[in-house]
Parts: sequence; C-alpha cells; structure tokens
Amino acid sequence: MKVLVAYMSSTGNTQKVAEAIYDEITCEKEIKPIMEVQDIGAYDLSFLGFPTHQAGPNKKAKEFLGRHCTNGRKVALFVTHCAPEDAPHVQEWMAKFKVAAAGANLMGFFDCQGEASRGVKLVMRFSSDEGTRAFAKTNGSEGQPDETRLAKARVFAKDTLNRMI
Repeated sequence: MKVLVAYMSSTGNTQKVAEAIYDEITCEKEIKPIMEVQDIGAYDLSFLGFPTHQAGPNKKAKEFLGRHCTNGRKVALFVTHCAPEDAPHVQEWMAKFKVAAAGANLMGFFDCQGEASRGVKLVMRFSSDEGTRAFAKTNGSEGQPDETRLAKARVFAKDTLNRMI
C-alpha cells in the first residue's frame, strides 16, 4: 500500500498533526505540503490536512478537495481549528470539509485544536459578534496541538490504516 500525507499549514499546527500521522504509517509513504500535490490517484490512501478559516475550508482547500476528491478515491481528512473540539459550532465547521470532499470515499476524519495565530486573535477581538470577542479574550489555544492531541492523531492514523486492510 502507498500512502500520502499532505497538508496546508500557515502556522504549523496542521503540519504537526501531519507529521504525527506520517510517523505512524509503516507502509510506503510520502509527506508534502498540499500545494506540491499534483495527483492523489497514485496513492491507495491520502491523508489530507487543512486548517479552519472563517468557520470552514478556505477557497484553496475547497478547490483542492473538489479537484482531487473524486471517483471514490480513499481519503482521510484531518483539520485543525482554534476552538476546543467540543465547542459549539465545531462540528458544523467540520461538516463543511466533508461536503467539500463529497466525491471521495472518506475513510476517516480527525479534528483537533491548534493554536490561534496573533492575527486571528486580533481579528476576533474586534469582531461584531460578542461571543467571538469573548472567545478571543479567554482563548486557551496556546501550545496546541499538544502531545495529547498528537497522540490522538497517531491513533486516528493507525485506526484508518487498519480499516484499509
């Protein structure tokens, strides 16, 4: 089996999760940024990782998923966001990634908290939404994804690969 781990990461959060997943794979494997991926058709399974931007995938992520997640290709998605996994609206955000990859055979899905960048925190502090402003003041995302979350990513990788066998 040949496996790809590809990721989009501007702050390093999604890259950390990608590396944890990659380290767990024991078969032929490759890791690279999403923008270096030409075609996922050469892989038996592709782990594709993205950060959440404005409550879902950004334009480049949507375009990538729409172009590559076709013909039932086997894909596992992993997504980072600045909110805790059990925060309100997180599952709504994650559903947008699943919709963007609707043409794929989704073998697994993982999401976890990552550290919010300074720019995101600044934008949140001046949001017209009171809840967003409050979240920016109390945001506990510093140091995320931590080792506990990365360990969960490794379990996700192992479980996903076991479903392939």
